[in-house]
Amino acid sequence: MPQARIPSSLAALAVPVADLSHYHRNPRTGDLGAICASLSANGQYRPIVVNRGTLTGRANEVLAGNHTLKAARHLGWEQIAVTWLDVDDDAAAKIVIVDNRSNDLAGYDTALLAEVLSELPDLEGTGYDQEQVDDLLDTTALPAPIELPTDGTGTGAAATVDYLQWGYMQWSSTRVRITQAEVELLDALYQRFVADQDSDLGFGWHVLNEEHHASEGAIA
Repeated sequence: MPQARIPSSLAALAVPVADLSHYHRNPRTGDLGAICASLSANGQYRPIVVNRGTLTGRANEVLAGNHTLKAARHLGWEQIAVTWLDVDDDAAAKIVIVDNRSNDLAGYDTALLAEVLSELPDLEGTGYDQEQVDDLLDTTALPAPIELPTDGTGTGAAATVDYLQWGYMQWSSTRVRITQAEVELLDALYQRFVADQDSDLGFGWHVLNEEHHASEGAIA
C-alpha cells in the first residue's frame, strides 16, 4: 500500500481510513482527480472533520473532507488525519452545508492568482494546468474596454496596433478574445483592405459584415 503523506505535525491525529464513514447525505460533488493529485503532490496539509456520532447514531461520519477521504482511499492510504466533533443531526448538517457553501462564496484576486501561479516552478498539485494559467494571464492582462467611435473612423489602424496585440477585438463596447491564427487573419484582411481602399476607414464594418476565411496562408 502507498504510504499516507501525513506531516509530523498531524501524525498524532491519524486514524485508519477503514474506521470512517462518508456523510450520509452529502450534496457536494468533488473533483476526485484534482484532490488525488493534491494529496500526491502536497500530502495532507489539514485534517478532515469527523463526527463521533454519539448524538446521531452514525459513528465516525465525515462532516468536512468527504472527498479528501475518498481520494485517500483511491490512493490506497491506510490512514488519514482527523479532528473530532460530537454533534447532533442539525449541527452536523449545518457544518456540512457551510463548509461547502463558504467555498462557493469565496472569490479570487485573479491578477494575484495568475501572478502566483506563473511564478511557481511547476503546477503539480495546484489544481491548475498550463492552459488555465494562460487563460488567467490573458484575462488579467487585458486593458479596460475602450470607447470607440460608432462610425468606425480610425478603427482600422487602431485595432491593428492597439487591440489585436492584446489578443482580443473590440467593436463598440463589446470585446472578444481571439487566437493567434485569428490575429494573423485579421492582420492580412487589414493589409488587403488598406491596399484596396487606400484607407482604413470602414475596416471594422468590413470585418463584421463580410464573410472571411483563412485560405492559402492568407485570406480568401
